[in-house]
Amino acid sequence: MNFDQTEEQQLLADSVRKFLAKDYDFERRKKIVASAEGYSEPVWATFAEMGLTGMPFSAEHGGFGGGAVDMMGVMEAIGEGLVVEPYLATVGLAGQLIARAGSDAQKKAILPAVLEGKLKLAFAQTERDSRYELVHVATSAKKAGNGWQLDGEKCVVLGAPCADKLVVSARTSGNVADAKGISLFLVDREAPGVVLKSYRTLDEQRAADVELKGVKVGADALVGAEGGALPVIEEVMDFATALICSEAVGAMKSANDATLEYLKTRKQFGVTIGTFQALQHRMVDMFVSAEQARSMACLAASKADTAEGGDDRKRAISAAKVRIAEACRHVAQESVQLHGGMGMTEELKVSHTFRRLTMIAQQFGDAEHHLERFSRLS
Repeated sequence: MNFDQTEEQQLLADSVRKFLAKDYDFERRKKIVASAEGYSEPVWATFAEMGLTGMPFSAEHGGFGGGAVDMMGVMEAIGEGLVVEPYLATVGLAGQLIARAGSDAQKKAILPAVLEGKLKLAFAQTERDSRYELVHVATSAKKAGNGWQLDGEKCVVLGAPCADKLVVSARTSGNVADAKGISLFLVDREAPGVVLKSYRTLDEQRAADVELKGVKVGADALVGAEGGALPVIEEVMDFATALICSEAVGAMKSANDATLEYLKTRKQFGVTIGTFQALQHRMVDMFVSAEQARSMACLAASKADTAEGGDDRKRAISAAKVRIAEACRHVAQESVQLHGGMGMTEELKVSHTFRRLTMIAQQFGDAEHHLERFSRLS
């Protein structure tokens, strides 16, 4: 299999890297993280101008019809730059649900605005005690007149504080762990009854716990078929998992480059510590882990785009996530240890990269969860 990027993919990734290096350096990122919003509207507008928000959407709605493979270079650049804007939440999660399951009217109303950078989305799925199980949905949606009433709670909704609309999973029938009976609804973040408890995550992105108290939505808020949302949720979550695998590759590259540079400049006993053979071996192991992760990220992206059978896609993406979670832990911990005590200071980017890699290892399922899923499907 040829894993080389096409010329167009490479040029786009290089453009993103150049923009981030010039206008999104570490000091500017710190100011964005410390702001009340937690992201930058000008940066988001630039992403839209560069076409990043339209990459995975069809040309019918103004997009480029790309897939996870086309987005690999961009996600690697986002990982290197530790971008905190809600790109994954809008483009890789909630936007994908609309694109794959929404009605024509919903697509026409939502997707062009997303592409133009005028609308941000978030996917409210995770609940207490769900432990990565997508089938675990206790939030209820009951018929109310010509529409629906939603009640329940969602936890750690990535990008919710920045979002204009939420795509919410809710149960229209069945028990809490039934595969059938899960539906999706489009909800305004400012709708009556929607209460957000916003916070900054460990990796400095914004998320929120969302409480839904008698939230009323119209019949046109239903996304896809009533009670049949689980397959598309699984498909989109696998797509998003493939994207963060590529993001992890970029973050690992950043950690490795910073660590290698430190070993070349830090002196001890009158010589640079990079001359110590033991540290050289550890540095080589970090690069090997990153290269293995890159290969698995390529596999995950290709299967997210091409696998016809759901089980084939799930196996490949779970295998990739297991290996990448292990690589995240290895590279993150080694980069900090080789920097010494400085590796955990706020002033060094590597400590922030450590946090993002730690979160990616857990996001959308940790190694244990995906190893169990891989075993179950094999």
